[in-house]
Amino acid sequence: MKRLFNEHIIRKTFELSGTWCFTTDPQDVGKEKGYQNGSFEGQTVTVPSCWNTELGLLNYDGVCWYKRDFYTEGGTLRFLFESVMTYGEVWLDGNYLGSHYGAFSQFDFIVPNVECGEHTLVVRVDSRATKESIPQKKVDWFNYGGIARDVYVEVFKGICVLYNLVKYNLTEDLSGAYVGCDLELYNGNSTKCSTLLCVCVGEHKVFEKEVTIDGNSTLCVSTDKVFIEKVSLWELDSPVLYTVVAKTDTDDLIDKIGFRLIEAKDTKIWLNKKSIELRGVNRHDEHPDWGFAFPPKLMKKDIDLIVNLGCNTIRGAHYPNSKIFVDMLDERGILFWSEIPIWGGGFPDDVLENPVVVERGLEMHREMAKYYYNHPSIIIWGIHNEIYTLYPCTRGISKLYSEYLRANGGNRLITHAAAFPLEDDSLEFDDIICINMYKGWYGGGLDQWDKFVCEFDQHRKKLGQDKKPVVISEFGAGALAGFHSHFDTVRWSEEYQADLLKYCLELFHKTDYIQGYYIWQFCNIRTWPEMDLNRVRCFNNKGILDEYRNPKASYFTVKELNERFIQEEN
Repeated sequence: MKRLFNEHIIRKTFELSGTWCFTTDPQDVGKEKGYQNGSFEGQTVTVPSCWNTELGLLNYDGVCWYKRDFYTEGGTLRFLFESVMTYGEVWLDGNYLGSHYGAFSQFDFIVPNVECGEHTLVVRVDSRATKESIPQKKVDWFNYGGIARDVYVEVFKGICVLYNLVKYNLTEDLSGAYVGCDLELYNGNSTKCSTLLCVCVGEHKVFEKEVTIDGNSTLCVSTDKVFIEKVSLWELDSPVLYTVVAKTDTDDLIDKIGFRLIEAKDTKIWLNKKSIELRGVNRHDEHPDWGFAFPPKLMKKDIDLIVNLGCNTIRGAHYPNSKIFVDMLDERGILFWSEIPIWGGGFPDDVLENPVVVERGLEMHREMAKYYYNHPSIIIWGIHNEIYTLYPCTRGISKLYSEYLRANGGNRLITHAAAFPLEDDSLEFDDIICINMYKGWYGGGLDQWDKFVCEFDQHRKKLGQDKKPVVISEFGAGALAGFHSHFDTVRWSEEYQADLLKYCLELFHKTDYIQGYYIWQFCNIRTWPEMDLNRVRCFNNKGILDEYRNPKASYFTVKELNERFIQEEN
């Protein structure tokens, strides 16, 4: 997998990214024609990519097929996909390996006894939305289709480490840590075998024991916790990372962790027992030329622009971002909010009551917690965004998802982004209260913000939720890049957007119970033409930069304010 470091030294891996054969299947007849056997012709495309960025396919929403020939010396192979959008089915030499639902999470298939020689991998990708989809068809971003992240083949020899979740508890003074691991192992041999399993965190050996596993079988191992007397903390200004190596006689898995404590209490957010104000932006992992197949070079540029803005946090709206992007945040000391794509009014009550949808959402949370557990930058799990929370079913999934993440997600704050905060009856399941509000844009003037801040203060006290910190998770205004006006009340002008953000940031910063904000949004994003929202150019134009990362006036306004707030803190 593409990371900022090598995940393996012993294990042999190779990429299947690069050139693939690609064809559309608008009538969905590929299986009847035997496409799964590789019997189709098409154009050459590069993977990872999104087909909607190809000429003539911008609005294609349906089924496409990919195939790739490759050579292997054989053995037990693991086929690892970082992202297929949205439903993927996979065949090896015409043999069905399986399927996966969900656009933003990795999945894999382990295939024993693959013969030496040439082979053909075929992937059927279906981007269509149904009543059981997450996200639904009505969504305020462009739901691209394709193999959007990298594809890998790993060669398994002997007992291999599939996953390693590093779990720890810091001492009261944060100087030491009790460290253990939950590991998932797989025996790539066809017969039972044993190995010495060793796990090291930095220079500290936290586990060493012989394990035995039946042939082509999986074993989960939970270690006891070992005390490490002195640890360096992962801080915003000093993000210390420890290399974690899990090793067997024939395999290894390398990751990085950081020791830190995130808490919400007494109306404040605390990182390592120091109060912090969240200054952030909402960012889509999207570009009009690449779609969701976002290059790492541009990821770094986005992070540089956000750091230059004076921000200390990013919300990955509205789905898990690629692991290499989160690696960059770990390395830079930037906080991250990760969530799954259950978004807004696209989810009516009959959809949210569907047990298939509920289970799919739970599975997405399982995958997010499993694959991103070790990242210290992730301090917030978001369970859903702008769902109408007075539906009885919404209260049920809020309880279900928050309880799962609280039990299995590690030291993170749980929340949902509330679009109806004065009516919301699911705030009790949150560690922090997050509010999406667009006063001054979708309704009323800027003075409506002052009224709302007072109203919500009374409301949270009435609910008995006044000890929880509040974060304004979305707010903003649209602006067309290059459109200026002498009149500060003219909508869509760069001046109006800058004035609105200035008003809001100063109000939030001086309001005691508000402990942070995430501006909507970092940059403009493409949206579906069919959306019934006011989306000029088929883009959501609320970015403080345009879609090509050119700054609007508001970028510099926000930068100036954040720098002032930082000086006040110091």
